[in-house]
Amino acid sequence: MMELTRKGEYAIRGIIYLAQQPPGRVSLISEIAAAAEVPQTFLAKIFQSFAKLGLVTSSRGTGGGFVLARPASQITLREVVEAVEGPILPNRCLLGSACDRGGPCRVHGVWKQVQTEVVRILDGVTIDSLARSPEQQ
Repeated sequence: MMELTRKGEYAIRGIIYLAQQPPGRVSLISEIAAAAEVPQTFLAKIFQSFAKLGLVTSSRGTGGGFVLARPASQITLREVVEAVEGPILPNRCLLGSACDRGGPCRVHGVWKQVQTEVVRILDGVTIDSLARSPEQQ
């Protein structure tokens, strides 16, 4: 099944921190890393991936840093996870070689259903909903 790596966990922590900042406030990678308790060099690579995919906007130089590229209510948990973990719905069976013997294995349909449901759930969770404190929800 889908297992979140440390990279995925760090990605979520970092983007939630950005979502908790006032709109338009630029955050330094060092500040995000400290607040999210994530190694700075690791987080910098994650945020480069975010920038390439249009989840965050980066600016260089004095006053440079990161800001969400669009409202946190329009960024899904699936987008964040897939930015660092790759597609949740791979083009291969979860059981590996079991489907290679001339067709799908007997449980192929079940695993496909599980993956589809995971994607549906992650698509339904916004970064905004994760960033709000329990009292605000």
